[in-house]
Amino acid sequence: MPRRIVDLSVALQNDIPSDPPRNIPVIEYTNHEQSAALVAGLFPGLTPDMLPEGKGWAVEKVTLGTHTGTHLDAPWHYHPTMSGGQRAITIDEVPLDWCFGNGVKLDFRHFPDGYVVSAAEIEAELKRIGHDLQPMDIVVVNTAAGKRFGQNNYLDSGCGMGREATLYLTSRGVKVTGTDGWSWDAPFSFTARRFAETHDPSIIWEGHKSGREIGYCHIEKLHNLEDLPPFGFKIACFPVKIHQASAGWTRAVAIFED
Repeated sequence: MPRRIVDLSVALQNDIPSDPPRNIPVIEYTNHEQSAALVAGLFPGLTPDMLPEGKGWAVEKVTLGTHTGTHLDAPWHYHPTMSGGQRAITIDEVPLDWCFGNGVKLDFRHFPDGYVVSAAEIEAELKRIGHDLQPMDIVVVNTAAGKRFGQNNYLDSGCGMGREATLYLTSRGVKVTGTDGWSWDAPFSFTARRFAETHDPSIIWEGHKSGREIGYCHIEKLHNLEDLPPFGFKIACFPVKIHQASAGWTRAVAIFED
């Protein structure tokens, strides 16, 4: 059968506001001309002009954090324990069967920036799209942030998923969720304002911290979610295996079997 694959990942790039300043990736490019002398130096007697057209190879050096670009967060990121006291697993311990499954898209683009989605609103959206949530579904959330990646307001864009909404999903067997926003939770700027008004610490990173109750992973900085139907596709989001890390980069994709 014909297969169609939709790229759900963003590219790592220099000089775009994809993260707070201290987390923005730095990519150093070396082209074929620049590397010729280096290549020649590896082989005694070889000079750059002896290489085909005097050219070496292209290479890049990348400096970035594990939460830069499209990445999968492990429960260890949220808290040292998960699921009521177990040691939280790191990204190299995440079961691979969590990372490939039936995809479900919830369309929350209509919610304003900083809004915290409720469990009732997830239930209403599932009813609207006509999907009965199943264990191991990979549930991704399309927010207003998706179209703003690379723009100055990206970090403050999109709605967030709080404790109640996250537990609605994970209590039904969902192990991986995702968002096209910078964070699974509401943007920090909005949470800071709410905290200044309420002085309630439970609202801080509440979606992430729900992993203390039920361990789960989520993907952040997804892309092209508006191109997906509500369901009827697979998602693959296998993370790079980094020893004892809190996250790993992923080339997340949606797979359609026509």
